[in-house]
Amino acid sequence: MNRQDVLETARKARRAGLRLGVSGTAQKDAALGLMAEGLSEKRALLLEANAEDVGSARQRGMPAAFIDRLTLTDRTLKSMVDGINEVRALRDPVGEITKAWTRPNGLLVARMRIPIGVILMIYESRPNVTADASALCIKSGNAVILKGGSEAINSNRAIAGVLSDALEKAGLPSEALQFIDTPDKEVLYEFLRQDEMIDLVIPRGGGALIKAVAEHSRIPVLKHDKGICHIFVDAGADMGMAKRVCFNAKVQRPGVCNAMETLLVHRDAAQTFLPDMADMYRSAGVEIRGCDRTRAIVEDIKAATEQDWSTEYLDLVLSVRIVDSLEQAIEHINRYGSHHTDSIITRDVGSSMRFLREVDSSTVLVNASTRFSDGFQLGLGAEIGISTSKLHAFGPMGLEELTAQKFVIMGSGQIRE
Repeated sequence: MNRQDVLETARKARRAGLRLGVSGTAQKDAALGLMAEGLSEKRALLLEANAEDVGSARQRGMPAAFIDRLTLTDRTLKSMVDGINEVRALRDPVGEITKAWTRPNGLLVARMRIPIGVILMIYESRPNVTADASALCIKSGNAVILKGGSEAINSNRAIAGVLSDALEKAGLPSEALQFIDTPDKEVLYEFLRQDEMIDLVIPRGGGALIKAVAEHSRIPVLKHDKGICHIFVDAGADMGMAKRVCFNAKVQRPGVCNAMETLLVHRDAAQTFLPDMADMYRSAGVEIRGCDRTRAIVEDIKAATEQDWSTEYLDLVLSVRIVDSLEQAIEHINRYGSHHTDSIITRDVGSSMRFLREVDSSTVLVNASTRFSDGFQLGLGAEIGISTSKLHAFGPMGLEELTAQKFVIMGSGQIRE
C-alpha cells in the first residue's frame, strides 16, 4: 500500500462509518448473526489458515505462550462465535439518553450516546481479536480498520473476509470493516497520520508496539498496556481459597495479560501459605522468584530482582514478595503495577474495601482470580481491549466504551439575552 491507498482506505471507512452509525439495531444484529454463522460454516478454512501461521511460528522458535495466543482450536472458534452472539444480544447503546435535565429558561438538555466514528485497531498474535473487535465496533456503529500482526496474517485475513462478507449480506457497507494485510511499518505509520479520517487508535500487544504507536500517532491512543497483575494474600485469609485462586491466576493460562505475575503475601500468612503453594506451583512447572524472606521459607528458588517486580512474564514464572501490611501491599502494587488487574484474598471487610478504594488499577477484585478481568467474563459480550489509561475508558472495553456522548437540546424559541 502506498500513501494514496492508505488515504483511500481511511476515506472509505469514514463514509461507511457515517452510514453504519445511523443504521438500526435490527440490521446491525442481522449482520452479527451472519458473522457468527459464517465463522461456524468456514471452520475448516479458518483452522487451515491458522495452521499456516502456527507452523511458521514454530519454525521460528517462538515461545509456548506466543504459540498459545496464536493458536485457533474448535474451542476458541466456538468462543469467538459465542462472543459475537452475546454482543448481538446486548442492548444497543447508540441513541441512548443517559441523562436529561431542564434549565430555568425551559430548555430540555440531554446527553445521547453516539458512535466514536472510525477506530484503528492494531494488535499482535491473537486472531480472536479480529472477531471480538469487529463485533463490538459494528454493534456500536463504528467503522473499524484492523491491523493485525504479521505472525497471524493468514488467520486474520480469513476471519476478516468472513466478517466483511456478512456485513454486505446484511445490507451494510463492507468498508465498515477493513483488514490491512501488509506487515510494512511505514503503512501503519501512515495510517497513524490520518487524524482527519480516523477518530481513535487502540493498540493491543507488547510494550514495543504500544510505544511505537504512541510516538507516531496524530490520533488519540487508548492504550491496552502490559498486564503486571498481583494477588495479595492477607493475614487470616482462607488458605484453601487462596491456594485455588492463586493457582488459577498463574497457571490456567499464563500467556495472557490478566494472568498474575506477582504474588504478595502478608508476613502473618507466609509460613502457613507459601510452602504448600510453592509445591503446587512446582507441580505445574512454575519457576518462582522470591524476595529474601520468601527464600527463607521456600527453598531452592531464584532470588527476585528489582526488575522482576515490573516484568510481565507471560509464562510460567512468578515473583513472590512477603509484605508487612496491607499498606505495603497497596504501595507495591501502585508502584510496580500497570493499572491492569489486582486482587486481594481476605476475610476482613475493612481490608477489602480499602484495597478496592486505594489500588489504582482498572479492575480490582476481592477473593477472585485476576483471570476474570475480561469483557466476556464480565458480561460485556467481548472486549476490544483493556484500557490501562483513564481517558476515556478504564478497564475492559465493551459497547458503551466505544461510544461518545453529545448534547441534544430541545427548545421552544428561547434566545440568549
